[in-house]
Amino acid sequence: MTSTLVLPDWLIDIPGSSPKQGWGVRVVGQVVDAVGPHDELRRRYPTDLVWKAPGQALAPGFVDAHTHLYGVLAHGIPPPPKPPPPCPPILGEGGGEGESGGWSFLSDFWWPLVEDRLDHEMICAATDLNLAQMLRGGITSFYDITEAPNALPGCLAAQAEVVRARGIRGILSFEATERVSRENGRLGLRENLEFIRAGKSQIANCKLQIITGMMCYHTTFTCSAEFIKQAFELAAGEGALIHMHASESTYEPEQALKHFGARTFEYYDRLGVAGPNMQASQCVQITPAEVEIIARRGVRVTHMPLSNCEVGGGIAPIPDLVAAGVTVGLGSDGYITDFFEIMRGAFLLHKAYRQDTQVMPAHLVWRLATEGGAKTLGLERVGRLAPGWQADLQLIDAVFPTPATAGNLYDQLLLYRNQTHVRAVMVAGQVRVRDGVVLGVDEVALRARVHRAAERLWK
Repeated sequence: MTSTLVLPDWLIDIPGSSPKQGWGVRVVGQVVDAVGPHDELRRRYPTDLVWKAPGQALAPGFVDAHTHLYGVLAHGIPPPPKPPPPCPPILGEGGGEGESGGWSFLSDFWWPLVEDRLDHEMICAATDLNLAQMLRGGITSFYDITEAPNALPGCLAAQAEVVRARGIRGILSFEATERVSRENGRLGLRENLEFIRAGKSQIANCKLQIITGMMCYHTTFTCSAEFIKQAFELAAGEGALIHMHASESTYEPEQALKHFGARTFEYYDRLGVAGPNMQASQCVQITPAEVEIIARRGVRVTHMPLSNCEVGGGIAPIPDLVAAGVTVGLGSDGYITDFFEIMRGAFLLHKAYRQDTQVMPAHLVWRLATEGGAKTLGLERVGRLAPGWQADLQLIDAVFPTPATAGNLYDQLLLYRNQTHVRAVMVAGQVRVRDGVVLGVDEVALRARVHRAAERLWK
């Protein structure tokens, strides 16, 4: 088994803790075996391969805790000449013309022009190009949500083959919904269930498995109470987490108040499903009372600072959730993949919104982008560089106009770096990016494939 010493100028081993100058790691197989000063590692392991990385910082790989890989197909999509008729929500009233709070984005654009048109080839083409871009930007793990009601069944199995070929750590799910029909909703739940079981079967057969599944449904306004309870029961039966979008805009809490007499998380608490196996994304339009429910029930949360702005949803109370002890990770939402940009969004937006420069410091944002994201997804021993943890890591150019110090490294990397500054990436001990190039990938061919898929989608 190959053993390698990775020796950078700086090491971020435990995100949030002080960076270490002149420290590196030893990688054996797919895990980190040792961490220490360069001289000590060389003395203890004189026969190991040595990967010198001067002028670079070694850090855990980013964890994109919420993405829609198929979303790249909608980049630049031409708007329709006139809005199509709105789709009625499962609740049976409201959500028609004139509704605000995010409804028109879904009913007039995203559902009819994107998700309802997707097929396996479109999904796989978008996945392949996105994975190459993610790896090039230091992302080593991700959670993807596909909603493509007309691509059932089998879309997750097809997508998994692409992920497996790229060697990135991935969790896949299908966003089941009753908005098309109750039968289509059941097909979505079955798609998740079968994929979760297939992943568990491979692990039981001692195969290296870095692709797993998660149960998933859409929202309280496209899924009935019975459907939501069934999804939670299926997830519990498999020991799996369950994901849903929650209060991304004002629409869902307003509809929940109208139909259930309670806001989104108050409703979930009343249903008895809010708990540690609940992985809620967005959580933008929530009240202090809902923050308390999320914290008390141990709900996990993912934050998408940039896409929340793009859809006009608002700014999530992430500082309050973190202060309450909630497990929080960061996600791209399939909007902007560069995780440095996403971290900058989390770093800057909350400062402006709270008018407080001390909110969301850089070391905290780095933790949310790595170990925080891994925890929200239930990934074990992922997100830090410590003995026995997965060797998911990235080397980043750390030569700045001013000197790097232990006190400013987090800020320097967060503010003045982007995905083009990532020099190398390793996933489970396997080198996937070297000298800024994704190994074994023809990005020109991948982009051409996505162009063909996008043209079909747009027409």
